[in-house]
Amino acid sequence: MRSPSGGRGEPPGLKRNSRWNRRTRRDAWFFILFAAPNVALILLFTYRPLLTNFYYSTLDWTLGAATATNVGFANYVEFFSSADAANVLGTTAVFTATTVGGAMALGLVVALVLNQKLKGRTFARAVVFAPYVLSGVGVGLVWLFIFDPTYGALSWLLRSVGQASPQWVNDPKLALTMVIIVYVWKNLGYCAVVYLAGLQSIPPQLMEAAALDGASSLRRFWTIVVPLLSPTTFFLLITSLLSSLQAFDIIRIMTPSGNGTSTLIFDSYLQAFGSYNRAGYSAAISVVLFAGLLVMTAVQLRLVERKVHYS
Repeated sequence: MRSPSGGRGEPPGLKRNSRWNRRTRRDAWFFILFAAPNVALILLFTYRPLLTNFYYSTLDWTLGAATATNVGFANYVEFFSSADAANVLGTTAVFTATTVGGAMALGLVVALVLNQKLKGRTFARAVVFAPYVLSGVGVGLVWLFIFDPTYGALSWLLRSVGQASPQWVNDPKLALTMVIIVYVWKNLGYCAVVYLAGLQSIPPQLMEAAALDGASSLRRFWTIVVPLLSPTTFFLLITSLLSSLQAFDIIRIMTPSGNGTSTLIFDSYLQAFGSYNRAGYSAAISVVLFAGLLVMTAVQLRLVERKVHYS
């Protein structure tokens, strides 16, 4: 006896479920086929080195040596109890705060200017953004020539007005200032372009209505522009912080020995590949940096985002 569906006694829902199950399995296999290579590469080149670095941080290992001694958390204890820890952490905090704050503040000012109807603003936007896409090594070499106290372009300008050039490279405080200036200059265009996109997304009707109500330009900026730019500011804060804490190329080129510019990541490099060759101790510093990045990102996502106003 045939069923109403034309089959041999099989319920209609059973065939639909079978077809659905076959389709689900097929889609799952397609997903695995396309996602597996990417997942494998991420596991191989991101998470495997991360876990390996955790292991290396527990070793007393000289780079290139065939053997290593497991010392547990001794490398971490040594780092936080050493006299250099406060200097490295302080330099990292100063460098990060000034580069992030400076690039974001100046980027917003530049974005406000480029958002006006000016002649040649398209070319100006390209010029402002260009340093961000340049090689950090090339940028460092050019600015190192500019800041050179003997042969640099800045020293020539100062001598032409009867002034002596500061010892940018030799003075630790000036060396950090020099690197901060270059890093802000390089990342200024990125912040400006992102802020410009945020400004162009603000409805002009709001600004016109506020102007009709008698609000000044400054009041319109603080009460309308700044709150509506909070998602953009939040995005830039996270990306700029992560970028600054991992800044390496410009610091390496302009101050190879880390004279006053030893941030966490650069101190990790010096410990492993400088005159110390302490790979295990360097790995421990890298883990400290990773933990700091993780905590900072979590705090931002948990607390700062509460003040973000999405339209």
